[in-house]
Amino acid sequence: MGMHGSGWWSYIRSNTDEKRPSVSMALIRRVLTYARPYRREIVGMLVMILITTGLGLLNPLIFRDLIDNVLLEGGPNYGDMSRLNVLALALILIPVVRGVISVVQRKYNATVGEGTIYDLRVALYSHLQRMSLRFFTNTKTGELMSRLNNDVVDAQRAISDTIVSIVTNFITVVATLAVMLTLEWRLTILGVVVLPLFILVARRVGNLLREIIRTQMQHNARMNAMMNETLNISGALLVKLFGQADTETSRFQERAKSVRDTGIDRAVLSSQFFMLISLVSVIGTAVVYWVGGHLVLEGAFTVGTIVAFGSYLTQLYGPLQSLTNAPVDFATSIVSFERVFEIVDLPLEIDEKPDAVHIGHTEGNLVFDDVTFAYDNSSSSLSEAKRFWEADDEGIHSGTVANQNNNSQAREIALKDVSFKIKSGQLVALVGPSGAGKTTLTYLIPRLYDPTAGRILLDGHDLRDLTLSTLSDNIGMVTQETYLFHDTVLANLLYAKPDATQEELEAACKAANIHDFIAGLSNGYDTLVGERGYRLSGGEKQRIAIARVILKNPRILVLDEATSHLDSQSEALVQDALARVQEGRTSIVIAHRLSTILAADHILVMNRGEIVEQGTHAELIAHEGLYSQLYETQFRAVENAIAEEPLAGD
Repeated sequence: MGMHGSGWWSYIRSNTDEKRPSVSMALIRRVLTYARPYRREIVGMLVMILITTGLGLLNPLIFRDLIDNVLLEGGPNYGDMSRLNVLALALILIPVVRGVISVVQRKYNATVGEGTIYDLRVALYSHLQRMSLRFFTNTKTGELMSRLNNDVVDAQRAISDTIVSIVTNFITVVATLAVMLTLEWRLTILGVVVLPLFILVARRVGNLLREIIRTQMQHNARMNAMMNETLNISGALLVKLFGQADTETSRFQERAKSVRDTGIDRAVLSSQFFMLISLVSVIGTAVVYWVGGHLVLEGAFTVGTIVAFGSYLTQLYGPLQSLTNAPVDFATSIVSFERVFEIVDLPLEIDEKPDAVHIGHTEGNLVFDDVTFAYDNSSSSLSEAKRFWEADDEGIHSGTVANQNNNSQAREIALKDVSFKIKSGQLVALVGPSGAGKTTLTYLIPRLYDPTAGRILLDGHDLRDLTLSTLSDNIGMVTQETYLFHDTVLANLLYAKPDATQEELEAACKAANIHDFIAGLSNGYDTLVGERGYRLSGGEKQRIAIARVILKNPRILVLDEATSHLDSQSEALVQDALARVQEGRTSIVIAHRLSTILAADHILVMNRGEIVEQGTHAELIAHEGLYSQLYETQFRAVENAIAEEPLAGD
């Protein structure tokens, strides 16, 4: 509900003691480093500010000369038409010159502002690309978007807008006061007498206006959060499946209504704010004309002087109004830099050593040596962006991602003392109940995480001693949840090898049993797959992912062989593609099918983060342990169900 009239006025007054942001010299110095590449533009802006300020001071003097010397009878140049023409021409030329200079100044300003946004965004995005997977599991995507958009834009204002505005207004105030004192010191004092009242009104009403803006941003955040949740594919699908379209529309109406009402409150308060500021200005101007009028009648000074003073007061009060709010505006912009620096300063958990070894082609021998791993959700996490003008919103900020656990995090230690060896070219199957740590183990191989203790060796080298490009070039993964960009089939495939030829693309797709399907699409390889590949079935997406990893041609293959959600025909195509891609490669497969287990050279049986059994199928069956139980209750039953399922189309 909006709070109109005295109700919202009293509400705002009770909430004007919010904490002001603090600004340190160290932070300011760091902020100024982002201005260094634009020193030339900033100097150019300062020069233009001085020129435009100087030109702006000429108009009142021209009016004074025009009235006292040319127009008033008895003036030294009374009736001088040529002087009148020159002065009138000057009144035209000055704003024209100022306008041209302002255009150039705006170009410099935009160059600095947009350049700063560019520099900040690239620095942020580059750093985020180097953050570990742990960081992204602990951080809200919306919060990262806020840092890359809202905070970056707010930060650049500190350099391109706030600082420039402060400098401009300061120069204008000082220059105007100097000229006014030169003309008549008594009228200058009269004009400045109202300054305390001016500051009082500006600060008081400015605080109230800022609180309304804070409330409006809160309501906007709630509305945007709802749109983000319900207008993506997953949210829209959920709403439709449960028939909640009317409910969601009603909820949106309430949130949009709050935004509307606070917008009205803001507009009303803004009008009152500028009305009061104008009233104070009018009082100052009236006092000057009243006292100055008496002095004119007494012959103390001329009519032109009063007219000039009226113009100078107008030029003085506007910048003074801006300067009264400058400390808060400056602090707001600077603190946005602090939000940006929070990300830039986050330590890189998965970093490359300066002397890291690069191996162009590995043999594919893997060794896990007493590997222990724990999910530490407290590290590399990003705090909520709490801007000082924004209120807390329980509906948005409750329940952070950091409190959500992966399937292996029900216990403190995800992996404990895991040791095994995989020889080049072997197929190793990982089996075990849900939450045993299988996926976590596979994430350690491409170094998405580093072990908490122990080490992982690739061809005798600790993964932490190898370059990250060595790992990405030689290790390929096909995860259970296939992710495709909202782009063409071709673009998604080329993500693995941007310089791949059409022949290589088609060969990879044929090996993945997906080429004929792609060729049959309306636009072939140029067909859009939709958001997250929603225009494709599960089997089609999975085979495209397999074709993508075939195109990459890694030496080591990590697969989550999740095919339980596919029909038998799709599963057969996927399994055939997986068999082809595994040929001649070291393969680690989270196995869900008996045929994969039987084909494995070695089987690792996991339970609660530990390898409890390992060996061949025959050896593990003879052992009559956990594997034997899983074989009887899980794998054989799944295989029988698949065998009995009728064939269905993709």
